[in-house]
Amino acid sequence: MKVVITDYPDTMGRNLAYEEAILKRGFPGCETICYLYRGDKEEMKRLVSDADAVLTAFLYFDKELLDSAPGMKCICFNATGYNAVDYEEACRRNIGIVPIGEYCTGEVADHTMALVLALARGLKHYGHDIDDLKRWQYYSGQKLRRISGMTMGILGLGKIGRAVAERAKSFGIHVIAYDPYLPAEIAKKTGAELVSLPEIAERCHIITNHMILSEENRGLLDEKFFGSLKQCPIFVNTGRGEVVNHSALVKALDEGRVFGAGLDVLAQENPDLAQEKLAGRENVIITPHAAFYTVETLKALQDISCENVVHYLRGEYDLVNRIVNRDRLVL
Repeated sequence: MKVVITDYPDTMGRNLAYEEAILKRGFPGCETICYLYRGDKEEMKRLVSDADAVLTAFLYFDKELLDSAPGMKCICFNATGYNAVDYEEACRRNIGIVPIGEYCTGEVADHTMALVLALARGLKHYGHDIDDLKRWQYYSGQKLRRISGMTMGILGLGKIGRAVAERAKSFGIHVIAYDPYLPAEIAKKTGAELVSLPEIAERCHIITNHMILSEENRGLLDEKFFGSLKQCPIFVNTGRGEVVNHSALVKALDEGRVFGAGLDVLAQENPDLAQEKLAGRENVIITPHAAFYTVETLKALQDISCENVVHYLRGEYDLVNRIVNRDRLVL
């Protein structure tokens, strides 16, 4: 067996020897390759040419890469998202798409609320005042607003969205949601009213995105959406960066249509921060796709994703955490 563990360098700064050990316990003699991808696609094609499995999070496996890996059996993700693969091509080639079903819901929900609260309370501004300007003035920044009584619009009321709703309600925030795929009875149990996207734009003082990425919602939050905002809301994205039209958000901030933005994801997973127009703003907080991260979740991520590889290659499909395209495969 051969397994390639690969991603962008900044994503690979974890204990990869731990992951290799799990794989080799499952398959004594298994060949493991850890490859920091820096844009050399030809080298990547060579590495996966005889691979049985790949473990990644953000490196996109398009038709060209899949063409170069005729023996590939599964692409496993050390993430809950699985948009970094050509889904239809993988199905056509009988390649399993295997993300992690659950490991960091609480952390991402906590991170979402931390961004909301930090923006609502002007913490970035006051930190700059104290640390850099040595200034002690409560009135030096934006006019802050009470969050109790605000309305939060949650985009995507899945596990993380529902966990955010629970936390928000404890702060006295009224919760509504946009999720065209969610059964009404689930939303009712959460206590969140399901509404349309235009109604989110009209009513909400806080908007937070937790939608998985699909072709239907890529760039969904565009200039039309941001231009229709009525409440100058706080905007938070701890979901997927590609759901948001980057230039539209920049324009909305420049025009004062958005009070502040908390972003754990950007338009690119491996962004050029020196050129990033959203960086360096007092009312924008950016974190490096870190919402999932604690010591505990990192270990769970490594354990589950590597065990998924082992179980899948052994044919123990019922022990795999999640195979999203199982109904399209011949197993």
